[in-house]
Amino acid sequence: MSFFDTNIFIYLVLPLMIFVARIFDVSIGTLRIIFVSKGLKTVAPILGFFEVLIWIIAIGKIMQNLDNLACYIGYAAGFATGNWVGMWLEEKLAMGQVVIRIITARNASNLINALKDAGYGTTSVDAQGSIEKVSLIFTTIQRNDLKDVVTIIKLHNPKAFYTVEDVKFVSEGIFPEKKSIHTNPFKELAMFKYWRKDK
Repeated sequence: MSFFDTNIFIYLVLPLMIFVARIFDVSIGTLRIIFVSKGLKTVAPILGFFEVLIWIIAIGKIMQNLDNLACYIGYAAGFATGNWVGMWLEEKLAMGQVVIRIITARNASNLINALKDAGYGTTSVDAQGSIEKVSLIFTTIQRNDLKDVVTIIKLHNPKAFYTVEDVKFVSEGIFPEKKSIHTNPFKELAMFKYWRKDK
């Protein structure tokens, strides 16, 4: 009897292999969706190829062991874990740009100046809120600078209302030349690099 026919392989090693395979293919699938949303048309199909390849291998092993409950558990657990890993990777990569909309009832000059001093471009307008006049501030930033900008907002106007939205493409803008402490691992690669363009 070979090792592949033993109970240890069938009920322990094989489900563990399926579990790991699912983590990889679901994590890759999460990254593929992110790259599609960012318009990276070259990277997304490559990731899709490996995602489906790993999934076919995993489901193939399931079909060969339909009476093995451990394989089903490994498959489901791998899918759940892969979702968590994918979200963790998405947070760590912090790719692309986001636009922050800040609404404040206070004088926004200090906040605007603080953002400008940090190297971020801003656009501000006066607006009418439901109760009183407000200042509306827009700034488009690299996503890995989000924590830094939120810190500036909370420092100068902790009660300001703000929203964050992903941006698929930015033609030009003002971005700080300093490197954020939240480093993007792919930032140095040409396919992921966004160059600063001054107006």
